[in-house]
Amino acid sequence: MLEVRGLNAWYGESHVLHGIDFSVREGEVVTLLGRNGAGKTTTMKAIMGLVPRRAGSVRFRDEELVGLRSDLIARRGIAICPEERGIFASLNVTENLVLPPVIAPGGLDTDTIYTLFPNLQERASSQGTKLSGGEQQMLAIARILRTGARLLLLDEPTEGLAPVIVQQIGRTIREIKKRGFTVLLVEQNFRFAATVADRHYVVEHGRVIDMIENDQLDANMNKLHHYLGV
Repeated sequence: MLEVRGLNAWYGESHVLHGIDFSVREGEVVTLLGRNGAGKTTTMKAIMGLVPRRAGSVRFRDEELVGLRSDLIARRGIAICPEERGIFASLNVTENLVLPPVIAPGGLDTDTIYTLFPNLQERASSQGTKLSGGEQQMLAIARILRTGARLLLLDEPTEGLAPVIVQQIGRTIREIKKRGFTVLLVEQNFRFAATVADRHYVVEHGRVIDMIENDQLDANMNKLHHYLGV
């Protein structure tokens, strides 16, 4: 579904990605693992065309995306849930949820989303500023499930959240995978990633340095600890 080859990205004079290579098959959950500053978030932004300058190849369903504006990339069927969540403080939960346009059939309807996230249904009329961090994260994920995008980019969805919320987000990722969505996940917590992902790419200094199948994590634990500094 997604093939990234030789992807480079710059912020001004700062060269952040140095030839990233990886692929994601349809229906997979794939993680980008790495330390802070490795280039994981920049990789997601570069896929979406949200960096000032990029070069290389990003092919989504055999169509080249490098050179397209970010809004056109989104309309091809890719949605990003950013680490900062991007909840509109002046809108309530329902208004935030229905704000993004539906770009294709196959998205989840509001009733299904509220089944996945019952907390959001209880807070449907609450303003964005009144939500907890966990509720904001749920809403940010729920919002892109409506759009009909089939490839979901989730940037650090468990960062700073209570364990019970992390478990709920894990259940949601497994459920949307069952429903045919494909997920690219940026995550520092490889123990969480192991509960949802099929494969893991390790990113270091703007390059992919290894790929580990999920069922090989235990056998590669020492190597993973070295990569991640844990």
